Amino acid sequence: MLKKEKITDKKGALLDATLTLVNNHGFHNTPMSKIANLAGVSPATIYLYFDHKQDLINSLYLKVKESFSESAFDGYSSEMSVKKGFEIIWFNIATYKLNEVSKATFLSQCDNSPMIDEHIRIEGLKHLQPLLDLWERGKTEGIIKPLSDYILYAHTIYPLSFLLEMQERDVFTVNDKIKAEMFQVAWDAIKM
Repeated sequence: MLKKEKITDKKGALLDATLTLVNNHGFHNTPMSKIANLAGVSPATIYLYFDHKQDLINSLYLKVKESFSESAFDGYSSEMSVKKGFEIIWFNIATYKLNEVSKATFLSQCDNSPMIDEHIRIEGLKHLQPLLDLWERGKTEGIIKPLSDYILYAHTIYPLSFLLEMQERDVFTVNDKIKAEMFQVAWDAIKM
């Protein structure tokens, strides 16, 4: 039992170190030796858990994507109205991005670069299925514009990343009033 705890700690330390280094230096400027050093393990230890750097990055992406989706769908039920369901999901995502800045930054990098293998990106999208199902229901019921899910995401969720990045740079502040305004703009962009 104790041995498994140590293994989990080392793997978790490697994932945490990778998150920090990729966010601060980018994928290509994050060598395995720096990951191992920051995690406090020998470089050879990485290969006990991951086949190569790409495997490590892909594993981190799926772990963060799972954390993101757990937060996004907290309190959501497919029985809710389309607007109420979208409101809960949207505010949960905003809260996640505000409270889990390093994870949100990593996901944004992954969304905007080829550093994640395409089959892993598709697997990660499965974590958003309840949102995609909600949008499909909204389109079928004539509540949401019949647009591509990519367009809907680009106009509703992606702007959060931009504004939170501006907050990280101390040029904009996202407070409750701003979040309410942002949600209304997002909803207005996709409703019929």
